[in-house]
Amino acid sequence: MPPAILIRALAPPDIPSILEIQSASPEASRWTAADYARACDGLFHSLVALRSEVLAGFIVSRFAADEMEILNLAVRPHLRRHGIATQLLTGALDHARSRGAKNCFLEVRHSNSTAISFYLHHGFTQFGRRLANYSNPPADALLLSRPL
Repeated sequence: MPPAILIRALAPPDIPSILEIQSASPEASRWTAADYARACDGLFHSLVALRSEVLAGFIVSRFAADEMEILNLAVRPHLRRHGIATQLLTGALDHARSRGAKNCFLEVRHSNSTAISFYLHHGFTQFGRRLANYSNPPADALLLSRPL
């Protein structure tokens, strides 16, 4: 039986592990330690997943009116495909629903087929595209959403 996964709020001592995961995940948004510190202060809703006491992944989202936006989600590469991202997403969506959110949206690099498949599997659909939204390398962003 695989180890249990614990989902909890992001805390300041988690930031070095979050930066390690981000560094190992070129598809993740590039945030600084200061950005994650602000996420700990309540500016965003941020969760981490622990597996065998190792910080395995994280999700950061924010709310505006009755919408939730997923800003960043990543899992350690060697722990992917173990349901960690699904548990993080579920926790964030449940929290959004409890706050009255009616819709969730995000943007993803159009070449990130793994993330696109993950979100489509979880009920998201594409509603738009932002041309040349990303740099290093330049790429379009797909806009995805799902009702809550």
